[in-house]
Formats: sequence, C-alpha cells, structure tokens
Amino acid sequence: MSGDLWSQIFNFDNYGELLVLLQNSIIAGAVLGVVGGLIGVFVMSRDMAFAVHGISELSFAGASAGLLFGVGVVEGSIIGSLVAAALIGILGTRARDRNSIIAVLMPFGLGLGILCLSLYPGRSANKFGLLTGQIVAVDDPKLNSLIAISIVVVLGLAVAWRPLMFSSVDADVAAARGVPTRFLSLYFMLLLGLAVAVSVQIVGSLLVLSILVTPAAAALRLSSSPVLVPLLSTVFAVVSLVGGIMLALGGAIPISPYVTTISFLIYVVCRVVGGVRQRRGNTGRVGELAGARS
Repeated sequence: MSGDLWSQIFNFDNYGELLVLLQNSIIAGAVLGVVGGLIGVFVMSRDMAFAVHGISELSFAGASAGLLFGVGVVEGSIIGSLVAAALIGILGTRARDRNSIIAVLMPFGLGLGILCLSLYPGRSANKFGLLTGQIVAVDDPKLNSLIAISIVVVLGLAVAWRPLMFSSVDADVAAARGVPTRFLSLYFMLLLGLAVAVSVQIVGSLLVLSILVTPAAAALRLSSSPVLVPLLSTVFAVVSLVGGIMLALGGAIPISPYVTTISFLIYVVCRVVGGVRQRRGNTGRVGELAGARS
C-alpha cells in the first residue's frame, strides 16, 4: 500500500519523455516565477496578501464562466481578475474598506465559479484544475498568451518601480511629495490582477498565494535591501514553480502540493536563518553595550 502511494506522489518512469512533452509547462513556470517574485515584493510592502486571495476567487469565477460558455479559460480568468482588482482598487482606498470588500468578493466569486463548473458538461479534470492547478494543458497558444501578459506585468512594474515602492512603503509621505498614490494604487491592482490571472492557470485559484506572497515573505526574512529582496523573491518563486513542476511530472496528483511544499520549506528555512541572524545581532549589541558601560 505504501509503495503504491509513493508511486502516485513520485514516479520517475519515462521521465525523460515526459520532460520533453511538458517543456511548455516548465517554461511557463519559470516565467510565472519571475512575475510572482517581483510583484510579491509590492504585495508584502502594501500588506495586500488578502487581496491576492480575493482576486484569485474572481479569477476562478471568470475562468469557470469562460469554460462554461466557451469563451476561453485564459480570457475569462483575466476578465474576472481585472474586475476584482478594479473594484478593490477603486473602493478600497483604506485598509478597513479594502478588507471588507475582499471579504464580500471572495465567497461571491467562489460560489459563482462553483455554479459554472457544476453546469459545465465537460471533463472533471478541467474543473479540478482551475482550483488546484494543472501542467498538462499549457499548449503553445496558452504559453504565448501567458508570456505576453507576464511581459506586460514586468514592464508595468519596471516603469513605475520607484514611485510605486515609495508609495508602498509610506503612502502619506509619498502623497505629500506629490506622488499620485491613488492612481498608483489602481495601477498596481490592475497589474496584480493580471499576475493572478496567469498564475491561476498553473497553480490554481486556491493556492496562488504560494507564488505571489510566500517567496517575497521568505526574502524579507533574510534582507530588507531594495535590490536583494526582489532578487531573492524571484529566485524562490522560480525554484518553487519549476521544482514543483519537475516533481509533478511523473506523479498522479496535481502540481499545487509540490509547489506549495517547496515554497513553504523555503519560507521555513529563511525564517530560521533570519531568526538566528537576528539573535546573533542582538547578542552582539548587548555585548557592545556591556563593554561600553564597563
């Protein structure tokens, strides 16, 4: 029994052939890792992890509707994400308002998505994949659209990186300096909506936080450098996604458990390392103070 269970989780028979067949998925994972790692830094700086989950639920609803009506999963996912991002960006200018709006949108989006999936007469694998992710459905057109959207997100972040980071760290001071914080808030939300939409295609709507939040949270445990944190976050996200895909190639379960496990382990290691460094720093400062008093 344990052998059968292990073979379902890790099975490397004919691994080379599977690696060639699913190279699109590996490329998609690497691209999404870059997007998730970069935008996750702003998600953490703006304290919007809850918003990612709210947008993913509307993205799931849009993808489900696209599947049901034949519009297309990618197109439906993008529409759902952008609608959610726009609502949160326009109506949720304050943290309290934003959280209440997200709390209202999440069950609505999940319920609407479940309704559409229940009415969809196609294969159950397509339904399950929207929630937990899948790696076998990344064909050339979907990969091209994913790369195109990812380029838009990365370029959008690059163009407004400095004022966006300024407004993320201290919105009040940024507004006093003339930075258009309200516009940047909506601008970022739309970019976040696109990032969520493309991430849902791989890791599913329920576990998108593992790409858009966890890598950045892990990076912040190691450094506060404005250069090193985005770099580490991107590396962690790429390792989580590509590593998860590589492990999931021969398995019989969805990709998301592999991705989330790798992402979580990276976070745990970074938290431990960060804690050890902090204790050593505190010990060193205590020693310096004691030496100065003596």
